[in-house]
Amino acid sequence: MSHAHVRSLEITAAIITVSTTRTQENDTSGKTIETILRENKIPVTYYAIVPDQISEIRDAWFQAMKKANCIILNGGTGLTFDDCTIEAISPLLEKKIDGFGEFFRTKSIEQIGMAAMLSRAVAGITNGRAIFCIPGSTPAVTLATTELIVPTVAHILSHASK
Repeated sequence: MSHAHVRSLEITAAIITVSTTRTQENDTSGKTIETILRENKIPVTYYAIVPDQISEIRDAWFQAMKKANCIILNGGTGLTFDDCTIEAISPLLEKKIDGFGEFFRTKSIEQIGMAAMLSRAVAGITNGRAIFCIPGSTPAVTLATTELIVPTVAHILSHASK
């Protein structure tokens, strides 16, 4: 990726795990995201676990928007009746980054085969911040964070904050 458009800026991250079963003790996906970000010198300034409820997801998102410019929501992106992360966040995105979901699904085929088509991973920008909604499995968050988010977030924020 060309770095001609990347400005020097501080990246701070927020992690929101959407789940009715995860706790601070067993949120391996949230902890995996945090570890990958810290290894890449991106401090985590907000972390929350919220249930699969639109109002709870949005409340956490609004808090994260005050504290970080890279917001990663994991979980609640599937097709079950209670998965509602996409419904909660998509209307709040000023612009969607369609390629993020496309690349995530393409890369996921290598790990999970055709089940990758069930992923509703989404990314976009709002108020100069980058927002990523990814599945909550540990392999999915590892893939998304290491191969898509970390390598591109500075470029995304450089454009989003102009």
